[in-house]
Amino acid sequence: MVRLIACLGLGAFLGAVVRPTYGDITVFSNARSVGIYFLCMVTMGYAENAREKILTEIFNGYDGKIPPNYDNDTPVKSSVQFYIIGIDSINEATMDFSMSFFVRQRWVDNRLNYTPTLNMSRLELDTKRMSNVWVPDLYFVNEKKADVHHVTVPNKLMHIYPDGLVVYSMRVTAVFSCTMDLQKYPLDDQKCYIVLESYGYSTETLVMRWHPNPVEKADNLQLPQFELQNITDYICDVTYAGVTYTCLKLELFLHRNLGYYIIQVYIPSFLIVILSWVSFWLNVDSTPARISLGLLTVLTMTTQSQGAKASLPRVSYIKAIDIWMSTCLLFVFAALIEFAYVNVLARVDQRKVNSVTSKLNEAKEDEEEKKQNQESWCFTKLEDKERARMLDKISRAIFPAVFLVFNIIYWLVYVFWEPSPAA
Repeated sequence: MVRLIACLGLGAFLGAVVRPTYGDITVFSNARSVGIYFLCMVTMGYAENAREKILTEIFNGYDGKIPPNYDNDTPVKSSVQFYIIGIDSINEATMDFSMSFFVRQRWVDNRLNYTPTLNMSRLELDTKRMSNVWVPDLYFVNEKKADVHHVTVPNKLMHIYPDGLVVYSMRVTAVFSCTMDLQKYPLDDQKCYIVLESYGYSTETLVMRWHPNPVEKADNLQLPQFELQNITDYICDVTYAGVTYTCLKLELFLHRNLGYYIIQVYIPSFLIVILSWVSFWLNVDSTPARISLGLLTVLTMTTQSQGAKASLPRVSYIKAIDIWMSTCLLFVFAALIEFAYVNVLARVDQRKVNSVTSKLNEAKEDEEEKKQNQESWCFTKLEDKERARMLDKISRAIFPAVFLVFNIIYWLVYVFWEPSPAA
């Protein structure tokens, strides 16, 4: 289409600029323009025929089942490049992550050399033609599931250059396994890997190496709970059964954003613990109010603890979130136990009051003895009530102080401590 427009423009331009010295100028110019137009069309048809001829020539006798340089005993050198479209999800429960990306490969196949014609810079193959060309047998070692997109056509690209350079690209969405260390969860950083190997060709036949710019990222690449801080590339050639295979590795360093957990986990549990301390300011005799508050905070803390751990795997080590939720549960449970002890003191006092009253009703001897018994009852009452009130006053200071010390130690340890990597 571009060539057609160029030919029409060239004919119109020459028809307007070049003026004849005789005859009808308009008719002559139009005739010349039509001639130039047909010349361009013939040239375009020749170019299209030349492309078809080149494709026929390079695939005549070409065997896509045999790698290049197979007869020369020299390995094919393939460069690999990633273009990351998006990291869709990172799942701690299944320890994997999903990523959409373009994987691009470049290698030289001398059997595909050709002489370009006119302005031909490369051959762009259709997806049906690509199956005739040999490609490296790259596979992902830690892949759980992968799909090459086929909407609306297979998302593959292959360009062949005159010197035999083959550029091959395809769009893939894959789920990769990622072994995570959750000791500091949710204050943790994770390292996830993408490992590529040749499945069947040893380094004597195929050598894959990273492109000088191994990874490119989309400008709008964002993760909901993580920040992709760094990507490191490695060469990790491996040996199986005495045969060395080419291997490449990408390391993705992921830093977890703490904002979600501060809002959804830490602040609510912090407030529940503070709410449990309200019972220390209630009257010792307010049994229904104090027991309702204590049970409510314990049950709420238990429910929140289970919700925070629901999306985590059942690992055998202790995580940071386990320490926090267990300690908060311990504090609200201790507040409930403190109420139980205070209530016992109040009930003991009540039993003593009832006992003294019963003795007073039975004795009734004289006024002096009655007054002495009443004074004894008042003394006992003051002693037990004061012990209960004193315990509440001590709890008002001890519980917040201990919780503050726990917070200082917790945040200092889990912010600055780095767990040793697993052997």
